[in-house]
Amino acid sequence: MIDILNKLAETLDQRKGAAADSSYVASLYAKGLDKILEKVGEEAFETVLAAKNLEQDAAQRDKLIYETADLWFHTLVMMSHLDIKPDEILQELARREGLSGLAEKASRLK
Repeated sequence: MIDILNKLAETLDQRKGAAADSSYVASLYAKGLDKILEKVGEEAFETVLAAKNLEQDAAQRDKLIYETADLWFHTLVMMSHLDIKPDEILQELARREGLSGLAEKASRLK
């Protein structure tokens, strides 16, 4: 699973220098961070709606998977734009492994 994140991150990094009309990702980079964040927000909203719909209708499972993939993709575009690698996020998740969620949250409040 980590391989696909790293492979995708490499592709996203390669698109940073590409012409805006050469790919969807290059066009997002050309439009800047505000547009990328708009897409992340849009995909987050669509993911939330898909989850809510799944709760009401089990046939909506594929829709939630699709929307979550879009959210993850656009989040990776955002991270790439800001020079953050997936490994950095995975390291943070690994750091939190075994920690109580309540304890971890309390540690951030200090």
